[in-house]
Amino acid sequence: MGSRTRRPRAANRAADGARRRVPMRLLLPTLVLAALMAMLMLRGFVHSEILADHRIQPEASTDKVPEKILEGGPVIDTRSGRTASMRVPDHQLVLTFDDGPDPTWTPKVLDVLKKHDAHAVFFVTGTMASRYPDLVKRMVDEGHEVGLHTFNHPDLSYQSERRIDWELSTNQLAITGAAGIRTSLFRPPYSSFADAMDDKSWPVTRYIGSRGYITVVNDTDSEDWKKPGVEEIIRRATPKDGKGAIVLMHDSGGDRHQTVQALDSFLPGLQAEGYKFQNLTEALGAPSAHTRVTGSELWKGKAWIFLVQASEEATGVLAVCLAIIGGLVITRFVLMLVLSGAHARRVRRRGFGWGPSVTEPVTVLVPAYNEAKCIENTVRSLMASEHPVEVIVIDDGSSDGTARIVEDLRLPGVRVVRQHNAGKPAALNRGLANASHDIIVMMDGDTVFEPATVRELVQPFGDPKVGAVAGNAKVGNRDSLIGAWQHIEYVMGFNLDRRMYDMLRCMPTIPGAVGAFRRSALERIGGMSDDTLAEDTDVTMALHRDGWRVVYAENARAWTEAPESVQQLWSQRYRWSYGTMQAIWKHRRALVDKGPSGRFGRVGLPLVSLFMVVAPLLAPLIDVFLLYGLLFGPTEKTVVAWLGVLAIQAVCAAYAFRLDRERMTHLISLPLQQILYRQLMYVVLLQSWITALTGGRLRWQKLRRTGGVSAPPFEPHQDLQVLGGRPVR
Repeated sequence: MGSRTRRPRAANRAADGARRRVPMRLLLPTLVLAALMAMLMLRGFVHSEILADHRIQPEASTDKVPEKILEGGPVIDTRSGRTASMRVPDHQLVLTFDDGPDPTWTPKVLDVLKKHDAHAVFFVTGTMASRYPDLVKRMVDEGHEVGLHTFNHPDLSYQSERRIDWELSTNQLAITGAAGIRTSLFRPPYSSFADAMDDKSWPVTRYIGSRGYITVVNDTDSEDWKKPGVEEIIRRATPKDGKGAIVLMHDSGGDRHQTVQALDSFLPGLQAEGYKFQNLTEALGAPSAHTRVTGSELWKGKAWIFLVQASEEATGVLAVCLAIIGGLVITRFVLMLVLSGAHARRVRRRGFGWGPSVTEPVTVLVPAYNEAKCIENTVRSLMASEHPVEVIVIDDGSSDGTARIVEDLRLPGVRVVRQHNAGKPAALNRGLANASHDIIVMMDGDTVFEPATVRELVQPFGDPKVGAVAGNAKVGNRDSLIGAWQHIEYVMGFNLDRRMYDMLRCMPTIPGAVGAFRRSALERIGGMSDDTLAEDTDVTMALHRDGWRVVYAENARAWTEAPESVQQLWSQRYRWSYGTMQAIWKHRRALVDKGPSGRFGRVGLPLVSLFMVVAPLLAPLIDVFLLYGLLFGPTEKTVVAWLGVLAIQAVCAAYAFRLDRERMTHLISLPLQQILYRQLMYVVLLQSWITALTGGRLRWQKLRRTGGVSAPPFEPHQDLQVLGGRPVR
């Protein structure tokens, strides 16, 4: 037996670690999505959309409640096993305000209290204190007391001890973060008078006391939440016969303008009768309910407030982004529907023409790198062309015999030019140098043309202002789910877009699969550039800036092989999106140029940036908010909104399919495409942004082809002319 060399353990661990490392293209989007969902969850939590419990316990018997509690005062002390209650002395009033702080009404209440030199107790909820910490701090700074009113206002008689502890501690955390204190005062949600204590609420009160809190109910209830009128609120809040009282009011939970107005009359009126408006502990002659917090507990509270504020800001930004994406989606769809329809009517009307019919021969350039499975179908489809063509296949250093396959076909008028692998732009420039004619058609090595494609593609050159023409690229392998999704994308997202951009005279891309150029136009801009990974977008933008018109020929159909795996699709779209960003950045000076370049810069570049970069990046927000709405509500409104967006997309897709005379059956998978395919495109675009912002360089990634797109079933035209070319240079 032969011996084997064993790798050191450290090397094994390093190799295993490398294998287990999550790719950045997956890790970063996952982290972004997790952070986004965490912020939405936190926001939903502090807005009582998550974990909220709105059940209210019906009245129960009072058999287990001590008599002295039922007949006692509104301040109930069950700490350390005690069962005691207290009342406020005569001519002492303790105003209490529940459910705040509210950004609209709490400041008005505080202003009235300050105006009349009165103090009060504010029983704040953790949700509101977390969102408006400055108001809690103002309460404390102005001498008022604050108390707990739970975090999100559930009826505690329904809750477990664990949930009660959580409500108390989180409420306390918010108060600590807002004002740097702890409080020993507590008021149960939905509480009333002491004699309303029953067998359901009494155990909760005892447990609250065991946690170190004094429970505070009330003597008089203003019932201001019913908005009965200012005079009625004052009447209900006023105690009889000069007795002291704890008065229940609200500074949140709805419109409180009657409360503010009543307070402004109530305070001076009773002060004139000798009443004092004090904090609870002042009225009882007890130590303050507030305790200053320092150290780690204080920083925990501040961290909590920071996170809540961050989630509020972030979700606010997300809401703005959602509005932006909604506006962009609707704008784009409206523009596509209106302008693509206008384009179709224009080019299909009787007697339409670009100018004199173009009949002179053209050169077709086919850059090929390892296209052995596809190249024969590609070349044979050109042999059936109804327009005279010269075909030049530029073999870009293939290692699979692509060039030999073409040569073995021995087709007239087809030449092979070999070069060391230098990339697609270099291959096209090499072909351009060897071309015999003034009109250059470019296609990919995995694409097949219909007999009429070249003829339809070159007719716009009858207009001397036209420098380039985009053809109608179609997905040939649409039988798989991924293929069907790309078919929808090509018909709707690409071809409908091209009609729109044609009408706006700012088409950003001549597809590499089917495009034609005026040779003189290419030579004026220096040929194909390798500055970006999207040479087709780069050259198109350069032509616009040079003053040429770029148009769309809907009947110049080409059938291309779309990626059949997620990995291959990822590689292709990553290159496209990154290359598009590179092209936008390269031509950014067009924004300030004059003439045709400036027009493209101020019309074309913003539209391309918004519709091809910003909108796809923000589009997943629609699905994030859909998921959030389904889980936490409002479910019906969320579903209706999402279905509305889907309906708009479906209308546009159906219209695009009708214009392209495609069968509607493929649109069955449109909803699934919008849910899954859009997320893939989002991650691809996000990775492109990361690569661009970090200054990374993306290599050209060759897609694996299957040769599944064969030449269309047609017979060569009887009058077909295939022209030979000049010697290879």
